[in-house]
Amino acid sequence: MLSNVCKIGCLAAVVGTFTMSMGSAAAAEVTLRYGHMHTPTSIAGMQAEWLAEAIAEKTNGEVEVQIYPNSQLGKLQELAEGVSTGSIALSHNTAGAIGSLYPPFAAFDTPYLYRDIDHLMAVTDVNSPIMQELNEGLIEASGVRVLYGFYFGTRHLTADREILAPADLDGVKIRSIPFPIYMATVEGMGAVPVPVDWSEVPTALATGVVDGQENPVNVVVSAKLNEIQDYMMLTGHISAAQMIMINEDKWQSLSPEYQQAITEAASEVRERATTAMLDSESSDLAQLRDAGMTIIGPDESLDVDAFRDSVRARIAEEFDEQYGELYEKIAAVE
Repeated sequence: MLSNVCKIGCLAAVVGTFTMSMGSAAAAEVTLRYGHMHTPTSIAGMQAEWLAEAIAEKTNGEVEVQIYPNSQLGKLQELAEGVSTGSIALSHNTAGAIGSLYPPFAAFDTPYLYRDIDHLMAVTDVNSPIMQELNEGLIEASGVRVLYGFYFGTRHLTADREILAPADLDGVKIRSIPFPIYMATVEGMGAVPVPVDWSEVPTALATGVVDGQENPVNVVVSAKLNEIQDYMMLTGHISAAQMIMINEDKWQSLSPEYQQAITEAASEVRERATTAMLDSESSDLAQLRDAGMTIIGPDESLDVDAFRDSVRARIAEEFDEQYGELYEKIAAVE
């Protein structure tokens, strides 16, 4: 009997020791909270998960990234400020939103700025001279560092009516991201900009607070905005990168080995997310058509040139003095 008790006790001790050993091996030494406003199934949401997985793999689980989607940790402005104050370690946001922390960053989201997607990605590469310059300014001004930016898509207009030219938007209320570069863009398109946080957009559209909004195709699909809006106009007014940022104090607290692992993970996820976004654009557009949304492009008499001229004039009026030199540097990037 005593022998059996000993066997049981010894076995329990071995199991307990093994369990404790496994627990300490799997326990993270560093935990980073990553808050964002997108759904987990959107590409923006999935790339956050990809980053967490890549970092865990490269650090043998010693750095854990905890993801909080759907604005759980705050709205657009609150997320940007949260990373600045350090209440959130990581987030992703538009360059326009980051411009609330350091105004020059907003220039990256200027409409009709990039020649093509390759130009956009070259400019927003964290190793490019322009990004290095602005990242240094952002760190100094707000304590925030951009880790990488991935292609977030090209923004188009959706509405509850057909729109073919800026004149058709006279008096029409279009939701705008609540930051100056976007407000001016919507004004330039001919509409009345109404600032609405992303978390409130579906309700604002459904209740008539706004008549339309503008976003990349993938966002319209993932948020099912086609169930509220009947028309999409392929204005293509902004091609943008979504910027992933980290609190600078948190970054500096990490060991060089962890920093290197995160940098490598960031580079991999940037490419993966950009490829996923590019691959999804045509299929997402087809999905919207199949679901009954009317897609209007130049072949359907959409006057893209009129939108481009009108928007550029409005942007020049408000931002050329502030960002003119930066625009020249961006244009010079090959």
